[in-house]
Amino acid sequence: MKRTLATAAAALLMCVAASAQKYSDGVIDKSVAVVGNEMIMLSQIEQEVQMMRAQGLMSDRNVRCEILENMLQSKLFLMQARIDSLSVNSDMVESELRQRIDQIRTSLGGDAEVEAYFGKSLFKLRQEWRATLQDQSLTQQEQSEIAKGIPDLTPYDVRQFVDATDPEDLPVVPVKYQLRQICIYPDREAANLAVKERLLAIRERIINGEKFSMLARLYSQDPGSARRGGELGMASKSIFWPVFSDAAMALKPGVVSQIVESPDGFHLIEVLEKKGDMFNARHILLKPEYTSEDQTKAFRVLDSLKTEIQNGAVSFELASRFYSEDPATKTNGGQMADPQTGSSYFEIDQLKPQDYEAIKDLKEGEISVPVESLDNEGRSGNLVYKIIKVDKILPAHPATFTNDYDLLLNNAKQQKQMEAIDKFIDSKIKDTYIIIDPLFQDCPFEKEGWLEKIKK
Repeated sequence: MKRTLATAAAALLMCVAASAQKYSDGVIDKSVAVVGNEMIMLSQIEQEVQMMRAQGLMSDRNVRCEILENMLQSKLFLMQARIDSLSVNSDMVESELRQRIDQIRTSLGGDAEVEAYFGKSLFKLRQEWRATLQDQSLTQQEQSEIAKGIPDLTPYDVRQFVDATDPEDLPVVPVKYQLRQICIYPDREAANLAVKERLLAIRERIINGEKFSMLARLYSQDPGSARRGGELGMASKSIFWPVFSDAAMALKPGVVSQIVESPDGFHLIEVLEKKGDMFNARHILLKPEYTSEDQTKAFRVLDSLKTEIQNGAVSFELASRFYSEDPATKTNGGQMADPQTGSSYFEIDQLKPQDYEAIKDLKEGEISVPVESLDNEGRSGNLVYKIIKVDKILPAHPATFTNDYDLLLNNAKQQKQMEAIDKFIDSKIKDTYIIIDPLFQDCPFEKEGWLEKIKK
């Protein structure tokens, strides 16, 4: 049976090699690897290289070796996924496909440019990329199945992991802070009104004949586009804030929009060109600006609150409930939490620079001086004034079994999962019919077993 399969696979490889065809720039396409009944074509590797370049990723001379090894490993997982009757997560595939296409279209400048770059119709590219993403979905699910096969670890297992690991290789738990805050915003209504008045004056100048591009260079606060006269370049509407995209797509080329408010600020928009769901537009961005009077007023209130708290007249928690203007923290006594994880403990790199500067020299229970900082809204955040109380400081330390069991449990589990995946790959390399083209015989593969599969 093994000889029959080997003969059939070898015959298949010979047929593919014999029927090799040109795919781009005169390069001959051919099969460069066979894994069971799955083939990897040279054109697939080159397309991945093209994809990396289109996304602005750098590649070294071994990039094709890395791509091939990733594809070889994926084929092993893919074959097992089919044996295990796993199904594709279609919603995830379609979502990732849309993101990939939008990124490429934006990077290259439109559908026609994408087709010219890859030498294929967008319809064909969608089919190929969808198939690739479907395979990736099955591959990831199979890896998850292997990882889930690891038995739950006991404290004894974690202790063995700690004892077997060099102390220098154990994770270091960084210093962590538990914080509370009282926030006061500047007069945003007045600042927003002032921005709108400035934009209305700029819009009137454009309508009266001044060039949009010249005024964008002079006034726009978007540094990336201002030096290009406000031009954003042809891009998919999905990469902008929906309110910005909707306003742009509703405009006729050459028409200047009314004022558009987004989380980034206030815009004037002029559409230059539209192609389907893509557009090229100019914009002028202005952000609300606040005066020293705003800061002085807010700092005076925060200083007064800090004094009252330190004198015992009111607790920080109660003062936050009554005076803080941050809706995310005022209802729980000013307790700050990481918006990504929900944790009430912050590592240094999770804190805004302004916040860390304010609390870095404080001890537990101490309150910072009033500081100017940013909230978590929009891409860059809105200006806010605050005082911060340090509730707890957990000093940096090497992870210990007693104090950091959950962290060590997670590390031990990850190690077991990686060992299981490596064991699966090594086993499948030995047991699966694999042939690799001599073109890749000098590749520095991570798995040495691939080199034994180079066609002699």
